[in-house]
Amino acid sequence: MARSNDIVELEPAHGGAGLRIGIVMSRFNPEVGEGLLASCKAALVKEGVRAPDIHLVTVPGALEAPLALQKMANSGKYDALIALGAVVRGETYHFEVVANESAKGITAVMLDTGVPIANGILTTEDDDQALARAGQKGAECARAAIEMANLLRKLDED
Repeated sequence: MARSNDIVELEPAHGGAGLRIGIVMSRFNPEVGEGLLASCKAALVKEGVRAPDIHLVTVPGALEAPLALQKMANSGKYDALIALGAVVRGETYHFEVVANESAKGITAVMLDTGVPIANGILTTEDDDQALARAGQKGAECARAAIEMANLLRKLDED
C-alpha cells in the first residue's frame, strides 16, 4: 500500500502466480479470435499464470459469450475471466445489437457474480481494424484480468 497525502492507496499488482483464468472466445471471426487468444495467453504466461491454470472455452459468437462466462463465474473455479472475439460492422443494424448486447451481458455477469471479466470483444468497422488490434487487445485483457483478480483479493484481506 502506498500513502499519498494521507490517503491509503492500494497499488496495482500484476503478478499472475497462483491465479486461475478462464477465457471465452467467439469462433465467429476466427482469424481475429486466434490473434486475440495468442497475445492473451502469451501475456498471461509472461505475468506468471501457469498454462494449466488457463482454461479456454469457445462459443459460436459474441452473443453467446455472456452465458458461458456466467457458468464459469458461478463455478467458483476462476479468479478472473476474459472474453475474446470480434464484432465487425456490416451493412445492417445487427452490428449495434450484437456489440451492445454482448457488452451489456458481460458487464451484468461481472457485477452479478463478483468475478472480474476483461472484455476483449472488439467492435470494429472492418476486418483489417480487428486484425490490427488483436495482438494488443488480447495482452491488455490478460493484464487487466490479473490486476482485477489481485485487487479483489487485496480488498477481501482489508
